Amino acid sequence: MVTEKNSATRAMRDSRRLTGPNILGERPGPVIDIAIQDQQAEIALAAWKSAAESLLEAVGWGSESTVARRFPGGLSLGFSAPMDALYAACEMNEWAWSVAEAQLDGNTLPSLEAATAHFQTEIRAESNPLLLRLQVAAQKHGALFLCCDDFVSIGAGRHAETWPVKSLPEAGEIDWDQRERIPIAMITGTNGKTTTVRLLRSMVKAQGKVAGMSSTDWLMVGDEIIDKGDWAGPGGARTILRDNRVDVALLETARGGMLRRGLGIGAGEADVVLLTNIAEDHLGEWGIQDLAMLADTKFVIRHAGRCIVLNADNQQSVERQHLVHTPITWFSLDAQNLVVKEHLAQGGCAALLDTNSLWWCENHERQRLLAVDEIPITLNGAARHNTANALAAIAVAKGLGLDHESILNGLRSFRSDATDNPGRLNIFDINGVKILVDFAHNPHGLDALMTMAKAMQPKRLLVTLGHAGDRQDDAICEVALTAWRHGPDRVILKEQERDLRGRSLGEVPQIMKSALLAAGAPESAIDYAADEIEAAKQALAWAKPGDLLLLLTLSHREEVLRLLTKLST
Repeated sequence: MVTEKNSATRAMRDSRRLTGPNILGERPGPVIDIAIQDQQAEIALAAWKSAAESLLEAVGWGSESTVARRFPGGLSLGFSAPMDALYAACEMNEWAWSVAEAQLDGNTLPSLEAATAHFQTEIRAESNPLLLRLQVAAQKHGALFLCCDDFVSIGAGRHAETWPVKSLPEAGEIDWDQRERIPIAMITGTNGKTTTVRLLRSMVKAQGKVAGMSSTDWLMVGDEIIDKGDWAGPGGARTILRDNRVDVALLETARGGMLRRGLGIGAGEADVVLLTNIAEDHLGEWGIQDLAMLADTKFVIRHAGRCIVLNADNQQSVERQHLVHTPITWFSLDAQNLVVKEHLAQGGCAALLDTNSLWWCENHERQRLLAVDEIPITLNGAARHNTANALAAIAVAKGLGLDHESILNGLRSFRSDATDNPGRLNIFDINGVKILVDFAHNPHGLDALMTMAKAMQPKRLLVTLGHAGDRQDDAICEVALTAWRHGPDRVILKEQERDLRGRSLGEVPQIMKSALLAAGAPESAIDYAADEIEAAKQALAWAKPGDLLLLLTLSHREEVLRLLTKLST
């Protein structure tokens, strides 16, 4: 029997449905996240597993399988379940955990017989046999099948047809020849996702096709933004894939959506998936405690693709290549990268930077594509992270079947401005002062940005820094220290009131200031701004011709871009 203290520190933090491939496996099912002391975890896991498997067998789901993921201070517990009974499955999972808790606390165990009768009733009420028959028929015909709470669709883009989940046709009523696929790409990673998706959109547009794009900023079909907001989860993917105007789907896929709901499409449904890079960010959320666990989460994307594009310069990606069972295309800023050289020796594909040019390599042949300075977003090679994004986009475009000239034209026409790539490396020149507005918000992205800034050789360098309040103190400090290591002349610590997420006003800037002072920054080099607009105005007032201002902007991006656009005209 455990002590009262141990019982009080044990808690179920979240219970949710995973509707697509996810961190626990490829099939839909429920998951619960448990905060629990490590010494109790093994006993609790065994008790939950026994209860869950007994209940699954009792309700007639004996072919489903349980799965668990351990992390420091907690467990994620789940099992596979039929798509049409996931709400009942969530309650079943919670019941199995209640059995484990009762066992840990020495209490009377809940009745399996009573639970079985209850959940069989719940399953019958929720079940939708017609939905499951359509799912099987779609698999048989090789058609994309998408399901959410309200709608079911078959086919994709121009060839999709959608019905209310309560008014579905029989499989024999569907013209399967018309429910064709369209090219689909899914893009994830710590940094570069949005820029790469937008760059791919430029290539698709150059080929005269209509791109459907879901991202952290908006949903877009062709040139029309159909909704603003963070749509980088499965809901955004389904919306784009059901739009009858779309020829090619480009789906930004964020870590949060994968953890909360899984992927928006089933295993092997995308033509190509991309993992741009993996670096520390969002640690401490959804049971992700360290870089290795974050990398495992990002690699969930592999389930969706018929082929995958990976970054050969990223250690976490290289270390996990053995998890991939589909063809790999590598990209690298180093033509001598040993992983790539071995891959090419075996006839594989890669996109490479070599002697200031981008190359495509396939079947033991190399093709020069274009020079770095022909790609506006690379800033003549200074923005190496955007050179990497360009290589990644080339590899994905090849996987989508885009033609050679469209790929090149897309690279040449895409610009770092508020029209093509708002908030990402937007460049302004005001009275001899260069200003860059960017979204860099973690050490990996900021290090790349600061490296680029130093390569531009400004007379003086200023950077504005802030952070969302839901990050750990160490992560907030590391952002400030990453910037300071590059030797800026001035730092403005800005408030992000919309992103406090439990912090108080002034708390995040103070954490950053303390880290900077401890690192040797003079207090005279540090300023404070009440918001991002005030930070931009302070930076402009300080600047002189030849200076470079890095305005890291999130909450008030549109307002800052409008201010700079007005001043630069």
